Formats: sequence, C-alpha cells, structure tokens
Amino acid sequence: MQNNGSKLVYSTSLGAICPECARARKDCRCRELRNTAVPATDGVARLRYELNGRKGKGVTLISGLSLSHNELVELSGKLKRQFATGGAVKEGAIQLQGDFRLQAAEKLRELGFKVK
Repeated sequence: MQNNGSKLVYSTSLGAICPECARARKDCRCRELRNTAVPATDGVARLRYELNGRKGKGVTLISGLSLSHNELVELSGKLKRQFATGGAVKEGAIQLQGDFRLQAAEKLRELGFKVK
C-alpha cells in the first residue's frame, strides 16, 4: 500500500486517533497544550466593535491579551457576569454581545491590563 498523504483515523488496537499528534485519543495531550499555551502578544488589550457577518448584531472584541485560553475563558466569564451579557472566546479574542467598549476598558484597567 502506498502512502498518498492519508492519515490513520481509527485503529482496532488503539481506537480513535488524534489527527495532530497521531496518538490514541485517550492519550492525546494536544488540547491541554493548546489551552495552556500563552500567545506571543504585546500584552495591550485592544477593544473594537464589529457588526460584520453577524446579521446586524454587534459584538465587542477584546484581543491582544497575553493569556492562555483557560485564562481568557475565566476573564470572559467575569466580564459577561459584570455586564449581564453573552459572549464567547474565539481565536484568542473575547467576544461580548453588545457595545461594551467603555465599560470593558474600565474593568480591564481595574484588573491591571493596559488598554488601547
């Protein structure tokens, strides 16, 4: 059998295989490593308001924080409770539903972050 760039997806001896590290799913640590990795940023929080691609519903995006995914989820939870709104963490940025740029900037400064 030739190797045409295909990857093993399931093995009868191992079960499901992780596509990133090629280990058995139960032994895979990719998700843990991804969630604890801190991105290389300048540490300055950048806030912006976006409407694009959301059917007219605006979100406040907070990016540029040098926090791991788990820390971003924790900070996102604090902000969502503070502002009584929904949101998510996607692609290393916190999304808050609605326009909370001023309130979020103030809260982030209280927490010790630099804000632009």
